[in-house]
Amino acid sequence: MVRLALKVLGERTITVVPAGCMSAVGFIYPQLCFSNNAIISTFPGTASMLSGIAAAVKAKGHKDVHVLGIAGDGGTADIGLQALSGAIDRGDKIIYICYDNEAYMNTGIQKSSLTPFGAKTTTTPAGENIRGTLTSKKNMFEIVAAHDIAYAATASIGYVQDFINKVYKASLVEGPSYIHVFAPCPTGWGIKTDETFEIAKEVVDSGLWYLAEYENGEFFLNKNPKEFTPVENYLRKQNRFKHLHDEDIEQIINARDSKWERMRRQWNNK
Repeated sequence: MVRLALKVLGERTITVVPAGCMSAVGFIYPQLCFSNNAIISTFPGTASMLSGIAAAVKAKGHKDVHVLGIAGDGGTADIGLQALSGAIDRGDKIIYICYDNEAYMNTGIQKSSLTPFGAKTTTTPAGENIRGTLTSKKNMFEIVAAHDIAYAATASIGYVQDFINKVYKASLVEGPSYIHVFAPCPTGWGIKTDETFEIAKEVVDSGLWYLAEYENGEFFLNKNPKEFTPVENYLRKQNRFKHLHDEDIEQIINARDSKWERMRRQWNNK
């Protein structure tokens, strides 16, 4: 996902990543994985650091430099939300990508506000009485859109060309843009590494994730399936969901159907 984004944006991109998986594997001296300028921010401070860099780029008069932030779900929807909200409110020319693997994976697979109902984490274990996470996934895409941001989108690494197209579109925006990418974590989800893209595609096809955009004050669905693939097939492939009972899966399906009914009624198709 990071490699694809930087291929679209090019070498004149300044990248900010917080404490997390990418900073852990990407900044091991001397084998740095970034060939462009990149810096590690504080865990909650990705967007605020982006704002500072964007101000410096503007002051220097650079017109061809992209300022890119890449943070996980915890660093975005939880402890980083205030900084992100402020950056959007100021209209800073930044691109913010949230890679959503639905928990704090780097620090031990703890629940975040983007962890879905029923998922087992180290802070929401599955037992006889409580079967994993009891809360629903925060609707981060629509929270960002509520700021009337210049451009926002959802994506999945299972639909690579869609993601590439949205990164390119974000690069043309004169203001803040936000892309929320669904990105499975083999360790935290209990899947094999070579199953990552299959799972990331299946979550879209089953309707538990969606491909959409927000621009000019309107929401658009990029993919509106006539039928969904079975939700149970998607869930049962992952160890974090294997404890779920049939009634739990039925609750997930009902929540999906309710969400899609609203989106189809209120959003446009592309």
